[in-house]
Amino acid sequence: MTPADLSRSVVRAVRCAVEDGELPAGVVVPERVVVERTRPGGVGDYASPVAFGVGRGAGVAPRGVAEVLAPRLAALPGIERVEITGAGFLNFVLAGSSVAEVVRDVRARGPRYGFAPDGEPRARVVRDAVLRIERSQADRSQGRPVGGGPAPVAPVAKRDGDVVARYGADAAAWAMLCVPAHETPVFPAWLLVQDESSEFFRVRYAHGRARALIRNAGQLGFRPDPGDVDGSADALLGALVDYPLVLEAAAHHRAPERLVRHLVVLADALLDFQYHVLPKGDEKPSAAHRARLALAEAAGTVLAGGLALLGIDAPDHL
Repeated sequence: MTPADLSRSVVRAVRCAVEDGELPAGVVVPERVVVERTRPGGVGDYASPVAFGVGRGAGVAPRGVAEVLAPRLAALPGIERVEITGAGFLNFVLAGSSVAEVVRDVRARGPRYGFAPDGEPRARVVRDAVLRIERSQADRSQGRPVGGGPAPVAPVAKRDGDVVARYGADAAAWAMLCVPAHETPVFPAWLLVQDESSEFFRVRYAHGRARALIRNAGQLGFRPDPGDVDGSADALLGALVDYPLVLEAAAHHRAPERLVRHLVVLADALLDFQYHVLPKGDEKPSAAHRARLALAEAAGTVLAGGLALLGIDAPDHL
């Protein structure tokens, strides 16, 4: 179970508890549920404060809500244990995702890895119409889209001038998106630097390195094949597993800077991992090399998809 699956499972658990009469009929089932990495000193892998919101709306103590939801969630495949802490926080220990499972999922979804399911047809049609209507009215609201967009959106400072002409469209977009919408963006000199001191460069370079590893492996006569990978992949695997949850949180909070930050984490993990992918010296390609290559390829796919969501190009060569 991925973190994004966990979020949707919590929503379903609330809905079923209401339908079965375990929670009051007046409970409003949330559309989304916040699930976050457990903070230092916490319990389990992920935690959610959902019981507080549900309990407040229904006049029920959060711990009572948590005690209803915990056994339902603990019975789901992929969840090893659910614990309640404090006044009603739900804490989850998930069954570990294998590298092969994550890589196969990325391969199947491609750049759409981490996207939420399309959902019920009418909801999708209505949502898309609302978004188009919001865009049609953005100018009249002085940069503040109606219906709950980022409000307000701080403009580029006049002193920075034409940032697209100076830095290029992609670098300028990165700087505009890497801070919360209400903050004035900063355009540091490293946006133009073509080395790993620049976060913008590192993310696109990591994508290019993933593509280069595929080309280099082809020259050595082997292709990627999902399989088990040793502990050298832990950081990269964790960043891939968390990616769907980051997308969901970025959408829920209308905060693209969350995606920007996670792409940096993913890129840094890939750049560290790249040295374990190809055979060294007289070493012959093995199943382990093919599995590592498949993981690097998956990371490159996710980087390309994340950059595309930000409206930024992901070149194969830098």
